[in-house]
Amino acid sequence: MRTQVMMLDHDPTVTALACRPVELLWRGRGGKTVSHAPHLMARLADGSGLLVDCAGPSGAGRRLVRRAVHVEAAAAAAGWHYRLAGPPPSAVETNVRWLAGYRHPRCAQGRLPQVTACFRQPLPLVEGVQLLGDPIAVWPAVFHALWCGVLRVPLERVLHERVVAVASRTAAQR
Repeated sequence: MRTQVMMLDHDPTVTALACRPVELLWRGRGGKTVSHAPHLMARLADGSGLLVDCAGPSGAGRRLVRRAVHVEAAAAAAGWHYRLAGPPPSAVETNVRWLAGYRHPRCAQGRLPQVTACFRQPLPLVEGVQLLGDPIAVWPAVFHALWCGVLRVPLERVLHERVVAVASRTAAQR
């Protein structure tokens, strides 16, 4: 669940996040009351909601899969979305976990405009950092820009200094 919280926190369409926000009740077989509290809820930028149940590394158990059908129907009735989320690909999880260490705005050090301008054209990270100044001061701002989506890289590959980054279109419009 911690990984899914981190992934949702990194998602620019997520504006708010809550853990076990609702409990759903329904009648199961034989009239028995069944309850389930989805693991997470995210409020999305478009105003809709997303309920998320987290499957473990070995996948979702039969019980969770059976309940997911009911949760998905309840979410749809409320105009929300539902996701039964498994672990992300290993490289994505590792990269996002690393970048999460730079999520706080203080890491940007007021350098986001310069970082955006430097990476308007695709450029290996290390080359952009060298152009921007002292690497010790610049790397945290570049990592923060990657965290918040100002810069884009393919997170499916291992993040390293030669990865080519580019300013996102939304960053260019800021």
